[in-house]
Amino acid sequence: MVLDPENKQQIDVLNRYREAASEFQTGNVPPTMTGHWLMKQHLASADRTWTDVGIALAWLTKTYEANPPFQRPDGLRAYVGLDVKLEYADDVLPRGVDVSWVYYLPSENLIAFSVVCCPNRFHPEISCPLPPA
Repeated sequence: MVLDPENKQQIDVLNRYREAASEFQTGNVPPTMTGHWLMKQHLASADRTWTDVGIALAWLTKTYEANPPFQRPDGLRAYVGLDVKLEYADDVLPRGVDVSWVYYLPSENLIAFSVVCCPNRFHPEISCPLPPA
């Protein structure tokens, strides 16, 4: 697309994009790609930086159990079970693949939490915000 300097709408869109891009690293907007969490260095926490997959799996389990998913009124499963989620995470995390769990809570709010690998397999140019604890 070629920018027309006379087109006010194009100029406004470009300016909104530049403003959002400049605030991304310090703002509250979540990234569209999991690996881009690494760019939000102000959110990095040494107590959530691990080299042991088992510790990451324990954190996922603890977070899941503290925030259980919505249960369907008909008794059928709305989501795969924790055992399936953990089996998948245990398989892919050692290979550098991020894990994100997103589901609805009984309150009908959406919860999302992730384990992001660093260095990131899909974004190797993004440096790790902290060394592991």
